[in-house]
Amino acid sequence: MSHAESPIAAGLSPPAGAAFWRREAAETIRLALPIALTQVGQIAMMTSDLVLVGRLGGQAVAASALAQIVLFAVFVLGMGLVSAVAPLAAQAFGAREPRMVRRALRVGLWISVLLGVPMTAVQWHGEGLLLMLGQDSATAHLAGQYLLGLGFSLIPGWWFIAMRGFMGAVNRPEPALWITLAAIPANALLAYALIFGAFGLPQLELLGAGIATTLVNLGMCVACVWVCYRQRPFRKYRVLGRLWRADWPLMWKLIVVGLPISGSFLLEYGLFASAAIMVGWIGTVELAAHQIALQTAAIVFMVPFGISMAATVRVGHAVGRVDRDGVRSAGIAAIALGTVFMAAMVVVIIACRHAIPWAFLNASDAASEATAALVATLLVFGATFFIADGIQTVANGALRGLNDTRLPMLFAAASFWVVGFTCCYALAFHAGYGVAGVWAGFTIGLLLYAVLLVWRFAVLTQRGVMPAAPHAPVPH
Repeated sequence: MSHAESPIAAGLSPPAGAAFWRREAAETIRLALPIALTQVGQIAMMTSDLVLVGRLGGQAVAASALAQIVLFAVFVLGMGLVSAVAPLAAQAFGAREPRMVRRALRVGLWISVLLGVPMTAVQWHGEGLLLMLGQDSATAHLAGQYLLGLGFSLIPGWWFIAMRGFMGAVNRPEPALWITLAAIPANALLAYALIFGAFGLPQLELLGAGIATTLVNLGMCVACVWVCYRQRPFRKYRVLGRLWRADWPLMWKLIVVGLPISGSFLLEYGLFASAAIMVGWIGTVELAAHQIALQTAAIVFMVPFGISMAATVRVGHAVGRVDRDGVRSAGIAAIALGTVFMAAMVVVIIACRHAIPWAFLNASDAASEATAALVATLLVFGATFFIADGIQTVANGALRGLNDTRLPMLFAAASFWVVGFTCCYALAFHAGYGVAGVWAGFTIGLLLYAVLLVWRFAVLTQRGVMPAAPHAPVPH
């Protein structure tokens, strides 16, 4: 990533007064809270879908899991790219360049369409892909039906992420939260109707579940477009103005920033997917305990993820102002908040470790006692893992605000695969620690990743390195 030195020559250290840090933390929390709650809402929709699909039987659950693997691999590719809208728009907002804010959103919408068309075709061939991977033909067929229903969900889903990034960049992330909260019951009701044939609608089972998700994504996208076009303060940006006009230089910049984000997401997801396969080799009880403990981590992770997105925006604003002290203080405050929150959650999780598993388990199942005991052990064993995960995601968000994404992707490859995967396998099977060894490998990989990202942010901000100017000389 090309960088230019900040013209601000002195004053590396931000003001150290308690009032300053309280204000910085308060601003970060104000921005992060609705973003985090929006992510929790997304998980709530996924959970309601899983509960409803579970009523169709074990094969349907297995098929939906296979479909989600294909969907996630495709969706993350675009999600990383459109995530770059947030730092580019935030930098433009900080630089008081409203045309550039609109252009950043426009290229995000364009890339969603350009990528969405071929990726939709990939989803339509999901059954064939799963058969090539050696999956059971009946389960692959059901997964293919689910993917057919999900076929048109990609573009509206990516548009929603791009517009949510734009809203956060102008310090108004709340509408995305209200839209998500409204979508939760709508998704549950529509999925129920189309899966089971209620309210006079056809019974489409997994195909219906996919169609419901697509319709809800489309509705969220339309609502978001309406808010951005009609409501203050968004309407002054005229987000649909010259939407048809291609902006290739800025689109290339979005790709340069966003593609490594996609790569980092896929590298991390790949490690966790591979770990699930390894735990499955150990035993069914171990796999169930692993998934429950990991789901607990995923729920708690939503708050530092929200802080991460807020860090991207606040660092981006400071970059736009060419405020070196502001960049440093925004990143430090966000990383500190993420660390404190996850440390507090570790205390809560350890205190509740024996109760948490029973939210996921059937007390009448003979294997539940053994599974619950193992979950409790993993939750204690994963304390460092939870904290490291929170730190790495916030530090990553701060670096994205600086458009620094390529080296973090290389850090992800080294941390998750060279170190993390190797340690997971060696500790689980060669050292004989089983699923606890897998979690130890997680912790080692994530801890290394967190240290590297914090070091990278410290080095860049100590040097006063800034991204190239976020605007181009020709207005659009």
